Amino acid sequence: MRQDHLITATQLSRADIEAVLDRAAEIDADPAAMADRYREAVLALCFFEPSTRTKMSFETAIKRLGGATTDMGTVESSSVKKGESLADTVRVVEGYADALVLRHPSEGAAKMAAEFVDVPVINAGDGAGHHPSQTLLDLYTIRENVGLDDLSIGIMGDLKYGRTVHSLADALTNFDARQHFISPESLQLPRSVRFDLHNAGAQLREHTDLDDVLPELDVLYVTRIQRERFPDETEYEQIAGEYQIDADTLEAASDDLAVMHPLPRVDEIDPGVDALPQATYFEQAHNGVPVRMALLDFLLSEGEL
Repeated sequence: MRQDHLITATQLSRADIEAVLDRAAEIDADPAAMADRYREAVLALCFFEPSTRTKMSFETAIKRLGGATTDMGTVESSSVKKGESLADTVRVVEGYADALVLRHPSEGAAKMAAEFVDVPVINAGDGAGHHPSQTLLDLYTIRENVGLDDLSIGIMGDLKYGRTVHSLADALTNFDARQHFISPESLQLPRSVRFDLHNAGAQLREHTDLDDVLPELDVLYVTRIQRERFPDETEYEQIAGEYQIDADTLEAASDDLAVMHPLPRVDEIDPGVDALPQATYFEQAHNGVPVRMALLDFLLSEGEL
């Protein structure tokens, strides 16, 4: 199916996902083969929220493909500060670039932006909504470490506001995956997300205690509490630090467990875990480059996935 933009993970079929991951594996094995493939291409980076990994990996990806970036800069240094609308911003930026990567605090912003431009739009996070390119690198990391079928995955932390969680859960419905969601009751999956997952046939269970499920997991996907999305600071303080893992926690886990995290972390994974063989979150971050190179290759060369 033709995909001019990448807005949510729900757009992607299993075939779409496997095509991107297969291309990423080829690039990972021989990145030099893609050098100068898009020597004239320009990728616009429009980030209305802070970013380290997503922004830098997209920039690295297009440069390793031979292209260049044009960067909107911070909101404070752009015309957004003067009151320019998102629609006007993306229509202007479209004239400078062959594709556009957008991060915005409002859910639905990327979908709306895509309605105003003809170049591909990649959603790099829209509030608590979706983050589909993160999902692709998460799936690549899972596939490389434990495989994507007959998978038991625990997703722990902020399930209410965590956009990486929502996108990953959607995408996993394309595979034989048992999804265990671990969180305090106040941060459980939104009802709408749970409804969509049930409709997609997800194998889904919810827990408040990691110990109930840890021994059977192939992957533990840890997320930070999204402090910036809480309407009430008091609510955040009541649950901050409630879900943490350290080396002692993992004694009950399989030796083959892959511990993942979209980063940044605060205190949910103790630094002592970094040296353990189960820690895969830095590998996961590095995978952002070949996966986003693959994604750009599809969108720039074919205009579709």
